[in-house]
Amino acid sequence: MMNPIIQSLFDRKSCRIFKDKEISQEKRKLILEVCMQAPSAGNQQMYTIIDVQDKKLQETLSKTCDNQSFINQAKMVLIFCVDFQKWYDLFNYENCSPRKPGVGDLLLATTDATIAAQNAVVAAESLGIGSCYIGDILEQHDLHRESLNLSEYVVPVCMLVLGYPAEDHFKRQKPKRCQLEDIVCVDQYHRKDQQELKNMYEYKAGNKTLNEWAIAFCKRKYNSDFSKEMTNSVQKYIDQFKSEAN
Repeated sequence: MMNPIIQSLFDRKSCRIFKDKEISQEKRKLILEVCMQAPSAGNQQMYTIIDVQDKKLQETLSKTCDNQSFINQAKMVLIFCVDFQKWYDLFNYENCSPRKPGVGDLLLATTDATIAAQNAVVAAESLGIGSCYIGDILEQHDLHRESLNLSEYVVPVCMLVLGYPAEDHFKRQKPKRCQLEDIVCVDQYHRKDQQELKNMYEYKAGNKTLNEWAIAFCKRKYNSDFSKEMTNSVQKYIDQFKSEAN
């Protein structure tokens, strides 16, 4: 049952260490073209991809996206944006009397954009090119809107950095995933009880107790300043769609 595509999905892990080797224009174009072959609601392609080629902008993004220096070492940086602006403008230009975009449009377009991004990940992997998602592009709402010249109904939902993996990348073990039965529910959602959650996440604790690991992880991720900043920034994007929809 295993084939090269499925094997690559099992093998793929986020790459944060890149060789100083350029990605050819031919491969860059191919990755972008593959993005556009992704499934899309009503074939609307409610996204725009910003191909970051300005090195100063890339350096800025490495700082504004949680000071992650490896972003500046990547050889290709793509920002996948929800883009309902182009449809709203078209409807207005063609006298369609459109309603203002709402949160439903935002959610649907977010799905479109992220599916396109995952196509880029799979395509890059097949070409021997590593990738890493950068969720921090959703932070710093005002700064990123200005630096990327984002219109009203455009939201940068995710960023990908790509490049040829350095040798140290292959030495790092891929993080273990949960068991299939922990993730897949049949027919209806099942809310796990305390024991089930303990069984599900205990492997993550390593040498610590689950309680020790959970407290540290919650502090580092969920209750962190960057998480709060992301929530505040995302709320601003949502408010734009929410306040204008009626």
